[in-house]
Amino acid sequence: MNRSDLINFLKDKNDLGKRESEKVITTFFDTISESLADGDRAEIRGFGSFTVKRYKSYTGRNPKSGKKIKVPSKK
Repeated sequence: MNRSDLINFLKDKNDLGKRESEKVITTFFDTISESLADGDRAEIRGFGSFTVKRYKSYTGRNPKSGKKIKVPSKK
């Protein structure tokens, strides 16, 4: 299910207009995104939780050449 499917599902299930459904979904995702950007954890009980995971740098290997490379840390 993608964003458009979710908007249409909300529209059909709750007798809302497409613009209203789109606004609800956009607000929902924007709120979760802002929370994660602030370094917080977003949890919706019965559905799931969202966190930003940080990875340390490590030595990897180039799959084509087999040469060792340093992979930087990332979120």
